[in-house]
Amino acid sequence: MASWWLLFLVPLALVGCSSGDITLADLEAAVANVDVSNIVIDESDVAPAAMLNLEASDLKFGFIKLTDCAPLVIAKEKGFFDDEGLNVTLEPQSNWKILLDNVINGQLDGAHMLAGQPIGATIGIGTQSPIVTAYSMDYNGNAITVSNEVWAQMQEHDPSLDSPTPPHPISAASLQPIVAEYLAEQGQPFPMGMVFPVSTHNYEIRYWLAAAGIHPGMYTASDLNGFQDAQVQLSTVPPPQMPQNLEADIVKGYCVGEPWNQKAVATGIGVPVVTNSEIWKNNPEKVFGVSKSWADQHPSTHLAVVKALIRAGKWLDETDDAGVLINRPEAAKILSGKDYVGAEEEVISQSMAGTFTFQSTDVREMPEFNVFFAGGASYPHYSDCVWFLTQMRRWGQITEPKPASWYDDTAKEIYLPQIYRQAAELLVSEGKLEPSELPGPDYDGYRSATQDFIDGKTYDGRDPIGYINSFEIGTKEEL
Repeated sequence: MASWWLLFLVPLALVGCSSGDITLADLEAAVANVDVSNIVIDESDVAPAAMLNLEASDLKFGFIKLTDCAPLVIAKEKGFFDDEGLNVTLEPQSNWKILLDNVINGQLDGAHMLAGQPIGATIGIGTQSPIVTAYSMDYNGNAITVSNEVWAQMQEHDPSLDSPTPPHPISAASLQPIVAEYLAEQGQPFPMGMVFPVSTHNYEIRYWLAAAGIHPGMYTASDLNGFQDAQVQLSTVPPPQMPQNLEADIVKGYCVGEPWNQKAVATGIGVPVVTNSEIWKNNPEKVFGVSKSWADQHPSTHLAVVKALIRAGKWLDETDDAGVLINRPEAAKILSGKDYVGAEEEVISQSMAGTFTFQSTDVREMPEFNVFFAGGASYPHYSDCVWFLTQMRRWGQITEPKPASWYDDTAKEIYLPQIYRQAAELLVSEGKLEPSELPGPDYDGYRSATQDFIDGKTYDGRDPIGYINSFEIGTKEEL
């Protein structure tokens, strides 16, 4: 799509008269004398951004120091926010609770959030306040790491793991006897860490443990920590503190995003055993969340923000003809800055560049470890929201049974694909996005049923009750 702007500056001296005496004939004569022979029109330029009537332009967004805050950072550093007329400040938050509280109380206009946070807040798990999302920040990006001691014990129980390159994915089956022994000797659950009660990490590590017959505990009205019947006690630990808690033997393992699994490898204190893409391929991880009241009051500003974030995600996932992620090295360098993730560039590069290190002898190409745009990763799919709701019900955070229609209605209250689509269509009109990069106009927001789980179970977002009842460990619904 070509566009250009011609600007002629006609000094008054050219027409030889005072401003009060200028006539149309004078102006036409002056323009006729302008030499345009050297003007070159670049027909490759895309259309300028459609400037929206912004309700606010000075914005403050929060984030946690994880590599999947990248769309926010890249939108700022590559000028995508600027292109939309937005002056954005990014402010790191010390933990997920404070981040959520600051969005609710208005200190932040929006934030890099756990995918479960808008859902949990809206339906009243912990803090209750309506939060919405129109943009999914990424797929995948987490892993489960155990201490060196636990890894050695897992190898003893499963000799196939005692290899420079053990077979993947690694289930929790070899952890089961270790957990049983710890319970018998210590009289208390085996300690592991996750980042927040409604985080993907909590549900992923629970899924991994339960798939091997290890009970990760239930939430009840009187046990908001989720420790009832637990063989493994999952405690909340802020992501940057995971490695030091592992080294201090406060936890024996944890589920966290990057770079805090690769940090354990780099410092020699632990071994990542499974990635969340091996637990559920292309699972939703983070979203950009805002309060519902903010979204209602700032519709044009919200659109502009989503436009910038879509461009950032696309930039992060750009590849060359060989499929190499060409912008990830630059992204890792930017993210390593002290104002952002603040970890070593080499550590961040491991996963961001599409390589994941389980141990020094087991380095694997994982180009889809972080996905920010490709395959609909940034689209807010209703079925992703429904999956979180099923896990909240499975583990007792949703205390009462709900009909299948409730899951669909709740997803449509929290996830706002209509805003994403409107932002994307504006980008298409500006030549910054191809129509083929959007789900088709008849897409209903539900991804196809999938068996891409570590236990091979089928998830269909249109059948939440059947999915909940398919598990041996967890809540069962009456049909």
